[in-house]
Amino acid sequence: MPDLPSPKVELLRAAYAAFNNRDLEAAFATMAPDVEWPRAFKGGVVRGHQEVRAYWTEQWSQIDPHVEPVSFHSESPAHILVDVHQVVRSLDGDLLGDEHVAHRFTIENGLIQSMEVCQLPPSNHDV
Repeated sequence: MPDLPSPKVELLRAAYAAFNNRDLEAAFATMAPDVEWPRAFKGGVVRGHQEVRAYWTEQWSQIDPHVEPVSFHSESPAHILVDVHQVVRSLDGDLLGDEHVAHRFTIENGLIQSMEVCQLPPSNHDV
């Protein structure tokens, strides 16, 4: 596996930490103003900080997701695939889901341009 440039990994770690801390401003500091983000919880895509804010605010009013990056895999200079341990709970604390998912990020000019949820390659399931 090629070595990843540390600034990209640190950018993604900061984005995950901001999401888990529900710190929207810190999350937006990692994203391009016209970021494209999947509505994994509802379907479709949102664009830009305001649409991401509305989506996440709605999501957090209904469920309590926590996402921890497990490993980072460089796919190209601009694309990084992240193996993520995702735990989703109800607002009452009941476990709704506990799984590994993949997030593919496009990073340009030091900011997240887009993210998509995708399947982990078979070799990554045991990482």
